Parts: sequence; C-alpha cells; structure tokens
Amino acid sequence: MDKIQGGQVVARIASILRELGTSGAGGMRTSDLAAAVGLTRPTAYRLLRSLAAEGFVDLDTATSHWLLGPELFVMGTIAAGRYDVTASAAPFVQRLAALTGESAFLSVRRGDETVCLLREEGSFPVRSFVLYEGVRFPLGVASAGLAILSFLPDSEVDAYLRRSPGIEAEWGASHSGAGIRARVLETRERGFAVNPGLIVEGSWGMGAAVFNASGHPAYALSITGIESRFTDARRPALGRMLLDEAHALSRRLGAS
Repeated sequence: MDKIQGGQVVARIASILRELGTSGAGGMRTSDLAAAVGLTRPTAYRLLRSLAAEGFVDLDTATSHWLLGPELFVMGTIAAGRYDVTASAAPFVQRLAALTGESAFLSVRRGDETVCLLREEGSFPVRSFVLYEGVRFPLGVASAGLAILSFLPDSEVDAYLRRSPGIEAEWGASHSGAGIRARVLETRERGFAVNPGLIVEGSWGMGAAVFNASGHPAYALSITGIESRFTDARRPALGRMLLDEAHALSRRLGAS
C-alpha cells in the first residue's frame, strides 16, 4: 500500500476529477481511470471511495463506472457567478456555427491547457468529433490553444515550451518546439490559427483568441470540420468570420 500525503494527494485527486470531467456522461471504470492518470488501481480505488463519501463522485453500480458527483454540481453553480462566461459567449458560438455551417466552440485557458466549454453544431451533416465539452488539449495543439498561445508574450511562449517537453512525444513530430513556434508566427500574421489535421487526419480546425477585460487571451472561438470544407479558397472567409465574432465577444467581455 503506497502512502500519499499533502500536495501529492491533492494533485492525484485533481487529476482524477479532471479525467472524469472529460469522460462524458458514461463515466469510467476504476482500471481505465487509474491507467489514464498514472495511478495503481488500488490507489485510484481508495481515492475514489473517499471522494464518493464526500459526494464528489458517484459509482454507477450497473456499469461499475465512476461519474462526477452532486457536490461538484453545487460548487460549480456557486463558482459560475464569478467564472462562467458561457451565457455571454453562447450567442457568438451559435452565430459562428450558423454562418460557417461547421461545429463551433468556446474554449477557456486553464494553466497550460484549454478546456472546451461550449459546442454548437453547424448545418453541414458531416462533422468532426475531436472537440466536445470538457475535453482538454495542451496549448499549441488544437486550434483554440494555438490561437491563445500565439497572442501571449514571447517570454510566456518560451517558458511554456520549456516546461512542456513531452508534447512532441504525445502528439507527434509536428508538435515539436520548432513546429509550434512556426505555427505561432503564422497565426500572428493571419490573426487566426489553423490546425490542418494534425490531431486527427482529415479533421481540420481554425481558432481565434478572445481577450478578457485585462486584455489577456483567456478564451478562444474555434470551428472544426472535414478537410474538404477548409480549402485554400474558403479559409480566408472562415477566418474573417472567426475574427469578427472573437473581436465582438472580446468587447462584450470588456477587453479594450
């Protein structure tokens, strides 16, 4: 039996809750969850039982899957008054989906990652399912994270890449430090980010940074779809739509 104390147990609990947050309505089995967060099954099970006793997770006995619990809903409702921007952003995401015909999203920066908060389906019947509510990507990987990373100061981009050496190993050679830096420069020149099927072959994405009241790139609007919908001829128009909505949402959030 391994001993876990202090900051280590907090980090492990946080990783469990984050992973469950990305698992969707079906939840996860103990063994799958343990593997995903790098814990032994007994350690993960002990932590899950403790979280369940406090209402932070639930066990569906019919499927043996763990799910986020009611206490998190209560706490999230309280925190929403300070942090939730989805009500303000929803009309912009909906309009973007209607204008482009593609799936549209709002993502938020959380540390070195982006988290998808909103998804709105477009009218085009063939869709990409790389992004969905709750999914997390490192900055610089999906188009939303690339858009946010690109409008951080150079010093912050450099610091992020220094502390994230594992991105290339996990996401492929196109996500080397040099590759990400090159796409950052391209994004700054265009104003919007393009992900040409680098996560899933044939699934493209475009993103634009949204700035908060302090002028920081805290959010991003993005669209995803199949490659044939993101041709050279169409991308400039899609980029203009993205930038128009991102600028309008930034103004709504109080950025100058």
